[in-house]
Amino acid sequence: MNPILKKTAIASTVIVLAAAGFVYWSLNSQTSDLPSDATAGKNPQLVEPSAQWIPSIALAKPVGWAAGEAPKAAKGLAVARFADGLDHPRTMLTLPNGDVLVAETNAPAGNKPKGVVGSIMGMMMSRVGAGDPSPDRIVLLRDADGDGKAEVRETLRTADLHSPSGMAYRDGKLYVANHDKVLEFAFTPGQTRLEGKPLRTMMDLPGGGNHWMRNLLLSEDGKHLYVAVGSASNIAENGMEAETGRAMIWEIDVETARRRQFAVGMRNPNGMGWNPSTGEMWATVQERDMLGPDLVPDYFTNVPVGAQYGWPWVYWKTTFDERVEWPMQTYMLEYTRKPEYAMGAHAAVLGMTFAGGGNRMGKGFENGAFIARHGSWNRRPAAGYDVVFVPFDANGNPKDVKPQPVLTGFLKDNGDTHGRPTWVAWDKTGSLLVSDDTAGIIWRVNAPGAQPSAAIKPVVTEHMKPLEELRDPTSPGSLPPTMTGGFRKEDDRLLP
Repeated sequence: MNPILKKTAIASTVIVLAAAGFVYWSLNSQTSDLPSDATAGKNPQLVEPSAQWIPSIALAKPVGWAAGEAPKAAKGLAVARFADGLDHPRTMLTLPNGDVLVAETNAPAGNKPKGVVGSIMGMMMSRVGAGDPSPDRIVLLRDADGDGKAEVRETLRTADLHSPSGMAYRDGKLYVANHDKVLEFAFTPGQTRLEGKPLRTMMDLPGGGNHWMRNLLLSEDGKHLYVAVGSASNIAENGMEAETGRAMIWEIDVETARRRQFAVGMRNPNGMGWNPSTGEMWATVQERDMLGPDLVPDYFTNVPVGAQYGWPWVYWKTTFDERVEWPMQTYMLEYTRKPEYAMGAHAAVLGMTFAGGGNRMGKGFENGAFIARHGSWNRRPAAGYDVVFVPFDANGNPKDVKPQPVLTGFLKDNGDTHGRPTWVAWDKTGSLLVSDDTAGIIWRVNAPGAQPSAAIKPVVTEHMKPLEELRDPTSPGSLPPTMTGGFRKEDDRLLP
């Protein structure tokens, strides 16, 4: 044999064997012995990390739902199709008149993850239904006759849309978040077309990346718009400069478009909402990969202004990620917050909505949050692929229980999946809508015959009264001999 051909044949054989070994390792390494709920709840089990150079692979191939098939609803609930035949429906927004806007969307064109690990992840994402071209379209659905099915379907807009996801509406303004900017449009509920050019760009965003969805949430007074922006990578492996403006929630002043970083250190924040008991913002966050099948739990937490949740250096308040090469901020553990509630490792939490007055989900679902878990691509056995409920107590805190199933049956016994639940929203009747992006369906869930739930009572607490009014400190006798306003009088000097 020609020496060159011989060398080529040997090299090809080595490549094939290496590829086969890689596939075998990826498909058979690091299977979890723990149930997925072990890493969920207020006190999740945190195992020792097992760093991976190459991600494990556990594909759940989407196969869709046949006619007459549906997910399994929890006891007392019923599920039916609100709309089907959609093209990758992800996020939803219910307008004041009851119309439902659906963003048909996917990752931006050319958005390929970098490096060997990124390439593997991108390939696997394509296999589980996340690699199709983005439709870049917002569709309007209308259930005009109130029978629980959307008989009206209109394309609201395609122009100026590039991997759209976040949507918010108030006072004649519709806000849409593309992967790279937030746009403001003039819009009146009832319209079936969104005409004209955007009124303005509210904010340019860092585009694409591993986490390209950009959710929106308006403050309850309409004065501020919040934008969730995920990281470009797993643990900043491409450098911190590539993560500028990412892994955080931004706050935009609606009137002036001025913005500030509201909360940071959140690898991939997604669903956002206002806790009806306390008025606090809460959000779902996807945590990091490649530390084994049981790390790190995705989470659901309150988000006070100025919060730091540790990414990429720290997870779950106290644990350093030793893989991160970049310098960490000084004393970071002292101000990193612990998430309130774990949603399970690799569950891929996305959409979230709070229960509130008027929902028709029945007993046990009056107070808490409904969360869509999109499902893992790199855990054995698979995690997520469901919609769950996290019950809250009267003080606005999650109860110490595991996530309660609402909609299951997406995963088949053979390892395939019918679909992947993505987003949740309320329809005009108080039924829960669930988008199933790979199946192209919007599901509608409620408790038949249930009366509308009562409004959640706000938690009212008394503010501490000042001990004494502060007066001019240069005036003799103006300060008491005890602590007043954070200072004390001692030898006529104010000391901190």
